Amino acid sequence: MRLRRSGSILALAALLSSCGGGGGGGSNNVVSLPPGGGGAAPAPTPTPVNTTCSLQNRQSWAFDQINEWYLFPETLPASLSPTPYATVQDYVDALTATARNQGRDRFFTYITSIAEENAFLESGATAGFGIRLSYDSSASRVFVLDAYEGAPALAAGIDRGTELLAIGTSNANLQTVSSLFAQGGAAAVSSALGPATAGTSRVLRFRNAAGNEITTTVSKTDYDIQPISPRYGVQILDNGGTKTGYINLRTFIDSAEAQLRDAFLQFRNAGVTDLVIDLRYNGGGLVRTAELFADLLGRNRFSNEVQSVTRFRPSKSANNETRNFRPQAQSVAPTRIAFITTGASASASELVINAMIPYLGSDMALVGSNSYGKPVGQIGLDRSACDDRIRIVAFATENADGNANYYNGLAASVANSCQAADDISLPLGNPGEASTARALGFLSGASCTPISSSSSSGANAGQREPVSPFAKPLSRDRALLMPEQPTPAQREVPGSF
Repeated sequence: MRLRRSGSILALAALLSSCGGGGGGGSNNVVSLPPGGGGAAPAPTPTPVNTTCSLQNRQSWAFDQINEWYLFPETLPASLSPTPYATVQDYVDALTATARNQGRDRFFTYITSIAEENAFLESGATAGFGIRLSYDSSASRVFVLDAYEGAPALAAGIDRGTELLAIGTSNANLQTVSSLFAQGGAAAVSSALGPATAGTSRVLRFRNAAGNEITTTVSKTDYDIQPISPRYGVQILDNGGTKTGYINLRTFIDSAEAQLRDAFLQFRNAGVTDLVIDLRYNGGGLVRTAELFADLLGRNRFSNEVQSVTRFRPSKSANNETRNFRPQAQSVAPTRIAFITTGASASASELVINAMIPYLGSDMALVGSNSYGKPVGQIGLDRSACDDRIRIVAFATENADGNANYYNGLAASVANSCQAADDISLPLGNPGEASTARALGFLSGASCTPISSSSSSGANAGQREPVSPFAKPLSRDRALLMPEQPTPAQREVPGSF
């Protein structure tokens, strides 16, 4: 769960600009908190800081912000010298180690760039090949899960189902993916793909979904990730004579909001009440976008019905908020929903699913594998002189029934769940694709095997993998490929390169 914005926008020097995934519009020097008790949230008193951007000063600033806002203050060390830690992030990881060992803050508290994060959250701006990669840890293979429109990989014929076979800076030094795994595991593959910098070129050998093996040079460029694909992201499927809306959301960012409204207007105009909502790789994003998504599912909800409740630590309880449904002109009144998830479905994705549980009950299901398990959200505190934004786990979100304890994923919280594979041999949203087919089957009354509530996420997902703290599991043997130091886009859209 990420950004929670309200009408309370307060100009300050040391700042809370957003919650979780980023700022998303506006100045870097603002506070944005939910109103407490219907009024404006009180402005936190800025902690005076030395504006020198030395490592020690940056670490000291990070300590002050965590000490003031952290959701689990009882887990913080009374004091911890930053001297042994080579980076701000290393120090932050040490401060939050106890909560991480308890499975409550699985590297969710981190330092990022204000400028880079704002650019991504506003429009999806990033640089790369424009693909999302997963790897098979048992077979040492890498596959493309998705390719982004307007980016170079798709133009080169690389799309979902493509297997990456070899990587090099030239034809002469191509290294096979299997040899890279042998040298250094998934981290070696990530490193071989190069930095997320426009102009970086790599020779890639790959086998596309049709079985053709191709070797070509692809150069990374600047592009915007579209939250909803114009190719497959919104469809109206015929499910045994019933019009069924299908929507796939890649990430919860500002530019998703107009796309979501357009999609639900199509569903409303078509009289759709059965929905397949595909969040299988969606790692989260802005809370306000998640709230809009839930509103678009709430045509038959009343304005006094609770969508979610946000709770801060006791010393910050003035910022607590109860968010009721706000039906929109484009809202639909669903009778049944199948949510497609994997272990990479986290945060804002889970917020939307959790919000609907009290109202749909047995008329909704989780399809695929268990979700990640992140019932907490981050605020963003800025130190613009150093381009530092620290994301701090500062609040928990519960639904109308009070469910806020799904650290092991949502499979145990929903009335129905259906195991299904993520079939990368077919396009997302194809009625024959395994998870989509299973979702359509649930909507039509077919029986299925429930998802194990212990599978895919939970405590195992909280352990740091050598690739990245932000890598999220998809299944027992598959995970999203991530660099050791992910960009804001890679944090929000895990697996992107």
